[in-house]
Amino acid sequence: MLDKRLLDVLACPRCKGPLEYDTAREELICRGEALAYPVRDGIPVMLVAEARPLNPAAETQDLHP
Repeated sequence: MLDKRLLDVLACPRCKGPLEYDTAREELICRGEALAYPVRDGIPVMLVAEARPLNPAAETQDLHP
């Protein structure tokens, strides 16, 4: 689980937009760029090269900001 204060200061490295935390997949989601950044061992990996593109199925998942 990510600390709420950390989530409040993190932004998408590509568009600088807000991120949502998906607890089930342990990813930070950027809706603006349709990318999911992994969280490994509690550490967000904020590299565009490490992000995966979202697909339509991922858009319907229950996300927890």
